Amino acid sequence: MIIIDLQNNYFEGGANLLAVSLEASINAKALLEGFRKKSLPVIHIQHFSTRTGSTFFIPNTRGVEIHENVMPINGEKVVEKNYPNSFRETDLLDYLKSNSITDLVICGMMTQMCVDATVRAAKDFGFTCMVIGDGCATKDLEIQGKTVKAGEVQKAFLAALNYFYATIKNTREYLNKKNRTIKHKYR
Repeated sequence: MIIIDLQNNYFEGGANLLAVSLEASINAKALLEGFRKKSLPVIHIQHFSTRTGSTFFIPNTRGVEIHENVMPINGEKVVEKNYPNSFRETDLLDYLKSNSITDLVICGMMTQMCVDATVRAAKDFGFTCMVIGDGCATKDLEIQGKTVKAGEVQKAFLAALNYFYATIKNTREYLNKKNRTIKHKYR
């Protein structure tokens, strides 16, 4: 399981509030608990901004910290990144390969940015990806003076990933599947 950027800046009181971030974190927490019960690998991705003038993910601030709903525990990998793609200039790919992990369950923030970039890269590296859509969050976007509501952004980006790049499920579908066995190969 990869949890991307569930950090305080995306929640109430943070510098970049997303629509339904709390709900997405609750779903991510439910997934995380399921992985922990089965002792399956969990990877937390944490973004640190290195851009001059950045307004969020500033190192050494509360906003950059991972949200309490999905706080890492001992033994869980934390990958620090500086770009939307979680593989870029990180040890994520080496970690996955060295642990023979082939199938990824992904959730996180922002659907249209870091989730999208990471899922596409993962597929290009040969991983099988499942995105838990209601474990992800986004925000309203603007283009050419028009606002695209967060719900529409979410649907569009998940629809674009569906089929070739990933299978899209919601938390309930994923957790309630009878006799679920999570495909994995790792040492």
